[in-house]
Amino acid sequence: MNQIQVIDSHTGGEPTRTVIAGGPDLGTGSIAKRREIFRDRYDEFRSCVINEPRGSDVLVGALLTEPTDDDCVAGVIFFNNVGVLHMCGHGTIGVAETLAHLGRIEVGKHLLETSVGPVAFEYHGENRVTIENVPCYRSQKSVQLEVPDVGTVTGDIAWGGNWFFLVADHGEVLSLENIDRLTDVSWKIRHALEACQITGDEGGEIDHIELFGPPQTTEGNSRSFVLCPGGAYDRSPCGTGTSAKVACLAADGKLLPGEIWRQESIIGSIFEASYTQSGEDRVIPKITGTAYVTAEATLKADPQDPFKAGIR
Repeated sequence: MNQIQVIDSHTGGEPTRTVIAGGPDLGTGSIAKRREIFRDRYDEFRSCVINEPRGSDVLVGALLTEPTDDDCVAGVIFFNNVGVLHMCGHGTIGVAETLAHLGRIEVGKHLLETSVGPVAFEYHGENRVTIENVPCYRSQKSVQLEVPDVGTVTGDIAWGGNWFFLVADHGEVLSLENIDRLTDVSWKIRHALEACQITGDEGGEIDHIELFGPPQTTEGNSRSFVLCPGGAYDRSPCGTGTSAKVACLAADGKLLPGEIWRQESIIGSIFEASYTQSGEDRVIPKITGTAYVTAEATLKADPQDPFKAGIR
């Protein structure tokens, strides 16, 4: 953990820190198995890369690994300030731009191996990437939840690569000036879900809260505020969150296969989304966004540093 090479990027304003060298040896098992090893044995490494004093709670980490599938250009394990993630849409776009920056991919279609399966993406050049997410779906519609100090809210539970609770009737103004209030409301919704033992399928923790409202740009169809597992809000429209939204729109018959939905983030950046049907109740979302490399760095962790593993 002495020296770790990283490349930083942002996708629609949301940063990704990709570890390209200096990561731990996780063996040769599946990416899902390596994710478990990373989670259970290398939490200090995760914290070192992401948390202060080298990072912040806004960063999402992406540890590049060798894929088990020869058709994939790389394997990746996503993580943030509190733990590992299953999938990250904005992070996948950021990893794609990073791979292009490294000269490891050219314009065209590729596969990235994640813990929830291979994710297809197309690198268009000029910082533009389209990802094809894993199958997504709505698990429950119109779940009523009593939230202390907020009131009753109604939301959908959907899988977009992570579990989401999507709320439209929150009564809040989705603007940057209202970030503290939006964070507080979303955090209370998450804790109320936990207190009521409301989960995704097979007990999956709902660790992303997504509030929706009308767009504030002429291009958008909807604006979202997404609270991530570690308590930071997503600066991008959120790739897995947009996927979950598309799954709900498809389930309600409000978006047809191939139609474009433009999801706007709390800072005004846009993801373009569409989907193809996959079976009776699953959709394969396609999300297009832009990413830019912002830094190349070598993180150093002096063995004598009392905060070499980050501030947790």
